[in-house]
Amino acid sequence: MDTEEFLLPRSRQANERLHAMVPGGAHTYAKGDDQYPENLAPVISHGRGAHVWDVDGNRYIEYGSGLRSVSLGHAHPRVLEAVRRELDRGSNFVRPSIVEVEAAERFLATVPTAEMVKFTKNGSDATTAAVRLARAVTGRPRVAICGDHPFFSVDDWFIGTTPMSAGIPAATTELTVAFPYGDLAATEELLTRYQDEVACLILEPAGHSEPPPGYLAGLRELADRHGCVLIFDEMITGFRWSEAGAQGLYGVVPDLSTFGKALGNGFAVSALAGRRALMERGGLRHSGDRVFLLSTTHGAETHSLAAAMAVQTTYVEEGVTARLHAIGERLAAGVRDAAASMGVGDHIVVRGRASNLVFATLDENRQPSQEYRTLFLRRLLAGGVLAPSFVVSSALDDADIDHTVDVVAQACAVYRKALDAADPTPWLGGRPVKPVFRRLA
Repeated sequence: MDTEEFLLPRSRQANERLHAMVPGGAHTYAKGDDQYPENLAPVISHGRGAHVWDVDGNRYIEYGSGLRSVSLGHAHPRVLEAVRRELDRGSNFVRPSIVEVEAAERFLATVPTAEMVKFTKNGSDATTAAVRLARAVTGRPRVAICGDHPFFSVDDWFIGTTPMSAGIPAATTELTVAFPYGDLAATEELLTRYQDEVACLILEPAGHSEPPPGYLAGLRELADRHGCVLIFDEMITGFRWSEAGAQGLYGVVPDLSTFGKALGNGFAVSALAGRRALMERGGLRHSGDRVFLLSTTHGAETHSLAAAMAVQTTYVEEGVTARLHAIGERLAAGVRDAAASMGVGDHIVVRGRASNLVFATLDENRQPSQEYRTLFLRRLLAGGVLAPSFVVSSALDDADIDHTVDVVAQACAVYRKALDAADPTPWLGGRPVKPVFRRLA
């Protein structure tokens, strides 16, 4: 057993303070200390570029920054400059700010497949607004979600389908049905089974694998033929696949799409975008029933919209998407080589598009294992790498990638020992990490 200890006394104390006041000890379940090895959940003091520091003074190379939202790196100068320009001008008014005009124009120029846009603060509000709009324009009750994608909204129409469905009426959940990614025949069967009942198909246009040839175009045709709305959740694919999202990369135009995460580089902004004929139903210039589309007090807060405009400018002028792919490809190759050289290439598996890498930790039977994930995360943390995923930011440099690969190699050596023993328990340091969606605490 490796006896090296990596202690975080101040972080442990801060976590206890959090749990005393905040249910779950974090404001996002994916940031909970149950997602990290026991007593090794750092509480962050500050970040700059690709690095963060915890309250114990440890520095980490960070991946998956802000749950994929900080794709340019922390405290990015162009974003901060744009935000600072608005600080002395007020943040929220009783009427729209001119910044709202400029932000909408910039977004629609960046995502030309959309005709109208409405901003809000978080992705769940945007996806729920899309679902509500789809139900309104079709007059149909059911929502069809892609069952292979992990998250769409905090709202009942989605959370009721997860193991954390407490508090959600069964009648609500019954209106949400699921289809498998990449399988047009199964999706058509679902639409036929619920003929004239399905308001929309909602999915991430791409995930850990590329869409099968013709798949997205096939979904477009199915939605048209069955009279339902096609919604692309581009919270992750937006900007990471291309500045214009996956729809811009693959050339398939949805009726509605939602963007967030990378859009603000950590500032709170997301967007619902789409065809004018649908979006205007939430406006004032139509003769039909009004749809309560999006109406949030802070949805157009000026600092976040300024941040979003700066992000879009930076992506286009600096070729950020291409850089994310190049960094990710270098990291993936290094991790795969390190794992293979330590004899665990079939057990630590890097997956996904280069700009959005995740890793799987497999046991001696090559099955996903929370125990082996715990072992791996523990060794990464001890080496100064904070990596719930391998999702890169453009702030990473060659030295960061080299250090990460070195730490991964050291972690793989321990992983090999645990596989040989067919028991990772001595290397866990406590309880294993837990999945976010589970019924019991």
